[in-house]
Amino acid sequence: MKTTLKLEEALMFAFGIYLFSLLDYVWWWFLVLILTPDIGMLGYLFGDKAGAFCYNLFHHKGVGIIIYLTGIYFSIPLCQLIGVVLFSHSALDRIFGYGLKYDNGFKFTHLGEIGKKHG
Repeated sequence: MKTTLKLEEALMFAFGIYLFSLLDYVWWWFLVLILTPDIGMLGYLFGDKAGAFCYNLFHHKGVGIIIYLTGIYFSIPLCQLIGVVLFSHSALDRIFGYGLKYDNGFKFTHLGEIGKKHG
């Protein structure tokens, strides 16, 4: 199942790259921006609960999709770009085992505890 989930996330990441290719931005923007959602980790400076909220806000695929679709509906390319980056980054994180956070610490995610080996 673990391999199947990683494959699913890899396909979503590839879909994000495809969506980016439809935008009128040069490719290096994708490379520059792909790690920017990690700014959500700064919420951990204010504790685990605030950290989890901020992190999850920047790493929730649904948020990325809503921003992207808002950009489509209102013809705002910047919103489309932000949505694609959020969506793609979230898929990439999940490929590496970084899931949405619980509010009891950074290492506790919906995919399991970071750093703990799962069978």
